Amino acid sequence: MAPPAQSQRSPSPSQPSGKSEVTDLKTQLRQLAGSRAPGVDDSKRELFKKVISYMTIGIDVSSLFGEMVMCSATSDIVLKKMCYLYVGNYAKGNPELALLTINFLQRDCKDEDPMIRGLALRSLSSLRVENLVEYLVGPLGSGLKDNNSYVRMVAVMGVLKLYHISAATCVDADFPATLKHLMLHDPDTQVVANCLSALQEIWSSEASTSEEASREKETLISKPVIFYLLNRIKEFSEWAQCLLLELVAKYVPADSNEIFDIMNLLEDRLQHANGAVVLATIKVFLQLTLSMADVHQEVYERIKAPLLTLVSSGSPEQSYAVLSHLHLLVLRAPYIFSSDYKHFYCQYNEPSYVKKLKLEMLTAVANETNTYEIVTELCEYAANVDIPIARESIRAVGKIALQQYDVNAIVDRLLQFLEMEKDYVTAEALVLVKDLLRKYPQWSHDCIAVVGNISSKNVQEPKAKAALIWMLGEYSQDMNDAPYILEGLTENWDDEHSAEVRLHLLTAVMKCFFKRPPETQKALGAALAAGLADFHQDVHDRALFYYRLLQYNVSIAERVVNPPKQPVSVFADTHSSEIKDRIFDEFNSLSVVYQKPSYMFTDKEHRGPFEFSDELGNLSIGAEATNDVVRANRVEANDQDLLLSTSEKEESRGASNNGSAYSAPLYDASSVSAAASQAQSDSLISNLEVAGPQASFAIDDLLGLGLPAAPAPPPLKLNSRAVLDPATFQQKWRQLPISVSQEHSLNPQGVAALTAPQALLRHMQSHSIQCIASGGQSPNFKFFFFAQKAEESSIYLVECKINTSSAKAQITIKVDDQNTSQEFSTLFLSALSKFGFP
Repeated sequence: MAPPAQSQRSPSPSQPSGKSEVTDLKTQLRQLAGSRAPGVDDSKRELFKKVISYMTIGIDVSSLFGEMVMCSATSDIVLKKMCYLYVGNYAKGNPELALLTINFLQRDCKDEDPMIRGLALRSLSSLRVENLVEYLVGPLGSGLKDNNSYVRMVAVMGVLKLYHISAATCVDADFPATLKHLMLHDPDTQVVANCLSALQEIWSSEASTSEEASREKETLISKPVIFYLLNRIKEFSEWAQCLLLELVAKYVPADSNEIFDIMNLLEDRLQHANGAVVLATIKVFLQLTLSMADVHQEVYERIKAPLLTLVSSGSPEQSYAVLSHLHLLVLRAPYIFSSDYKHFYCQYNEPSYVKKLKLEMLTAVANETNTYEIVTELCEYAANVDIPIARESIRAVGKIALQQYDVNAIVDRLLQFLEMEKDYVTAEALVLVKDLLRKYPQWSHDCIAVVGNISSKNVQEPKAKAALIWMLGEYSQDMNDAPYILEGLTENWDDEHSAEVRLHLLTAVMKCFFKRPPETQKALGAALAAGLADFHQDVHDRALFYYRLLQYNVSIAERVVNPPKQPVSVFADTHSSEIKDRIFDEFNSLSVVYQKPSYMFTDKEHRGPFEFSDELGNLSIGAEATNDVVRANRVEANDQDLLLSTSEKEESRGASNNGSAYSAPLYDASSVSAAASQAQSDSLISNLEVAGPQASFAIDDLLGLGLPAAPAPPPLKLNSRAVLDPATFQQKWRQLPISVSQEHSLNPQGVAALTAPQALLRHMQSHSIQCIASGGQSPNFKFFFFAQKAEESSIYLVECKINTSSAKAQITIKVDDQNTSQEFSTLFLSALSKFGFP
């Protein structure tokens, strides 16, 4: 029986069907290697294109190395480029093959065509094979003396590459001195710029070990060099101008005459079409005049027009970068830019990130003369279809109100926002009205009249609802329905998912109780009962605190919860003046765009204690998770013990040894004052101050608390089948703040067990805590664990550094849900304790 016929399929030219394709290419290249027939270069081009395409998609074509080198014996520049690309790709990974290319690259370095000489020298210096540096010194020396500027330019960068391969070889060949000579005497400005860039990098690296290199580095910012380069700056490319201007910004002039000479030389750079050149020039002007206050202010006036021109021209990305720098200057000198506020009005076609930055600038430049116009413009944005921008505009109005003295018109605008039938507008306005009342309590009558008409059912955002509740508690004496609104919110306690709202509700009910006790008595009892039963630790603790405070002394409780308040004069700034100065020192860099100093996004300790990109690849991936879940032991506070009176607590401790670590301060209940602070609440509050052991029961009866104690929250359970990939772990580790950082001592059993790290991994897996990476050698070990909360998406990340010689373990925990960080820490340490940890 004949075999079935195979289907005829022509392979794609970019996807070989197997090794036969590479073999065919090898045969064809060998046939063309020595051919001089007409059109042979065109045939080579087609074959070279196939080889490059295969290499690009990851197919190994290193077996064609010899044939590619043989076919490169041509004057066709396109073929040379493709061959150099191929050679550079495989040379570093195959040093033996790279040796085969030396002869033909050195030969091409002596070609008559300067383009081929430059390309060959660039490819030769890009091999980056340490064993071949001896073959690089000669061509580089010849290239630095070449008659063609392109070859010299390539040779200068080749010297820098040689330095990174073998610094000693580069210095011994005296290349830095040659580069310095070229920088000061070469007629081509691109060569000069390359020399400047290479020397800065070489001498900066050598300065730490060589005094001569340190002195040479200082000569780069000496007066003769600076003024020589500045006199030629117009001949430089835009990139070279930026490089030179960065160098000039480091120069310290001897006197004011030098400062003015430099500024005169650079005056026309402020009109340059390239934004990078303008910003670099502005940095020079600002740095030079820092010690001259009057001139520094004039510089602000001078640079204002170029910056505003750049903002209005160019791409949105460029506008954002320039606006970021302009924003920094506005924060330092808002009065200079106050008359140009209209330049910061938002255009309909601008991206949201540009609009947001402009809103911040409008807030910064607002003063007594332009506030009305700016607020009017911002109010127009409140109806914007772009909801985030509408929110930002309302916040901007609030910020302006908090920094101005005459806020009459602004308050009216904010109150109009409350009457708009848009949920997000009402929500933002409520938050701002709360802050406004904290600073200007005299406006409470007007604001409360409008706020009282807002139904709490129509406010869903947590921050807005918290602000409304704060006003209900703070001004409950002026709002007739305040106790009943708070009572309704308390009845729907279980439907409120935000802990922030529940915390504000507890405090507001307490405040309202001290001002209108008969109407709030029921709501306070329900709020305390719900708070004591709340699973959120902060809510539970605050309710317990209020309960114990009422039990101790109602008058003291009122002074604690609702004391006389002074108006807030200044709200905290997110950035300190020191950080702003650091950002200003790094003008014309990413620090200005990120609005944070460079160390905050480059230093390792600010990215996290472990840099994954460098070290994660060296760690081993943890073993597979097991299905068995062993629940860790937990030590919980006995809330029932906390709710007992002092005498009852002593009796219960005598009868049972429950091991509770809580101890309340002792006091004499009979000495508690029976007077309340307000006359209208004397009769009710006096009932709370019952002397003797029955005080807590009297409060329970009065407030309707039928619970002797609040139930403890359920123990934390972990998902035994949690899965997390290393990339997600790395991203979350960088983003999340440190929740718990503890150091523990190891006992001898723990140290002995850690001689085999896999035992720790298996032990933690039995507790549903997985190891994603581990590494190190004795005595230092590092483990990365993760866990997931059962039936939820909350993730727990752990870094565990162990030093067996000092018997110490440093444990760092980061979590998605900060509310369960301590609980997970207890569970984690409990699991570790079974492995020999204390």
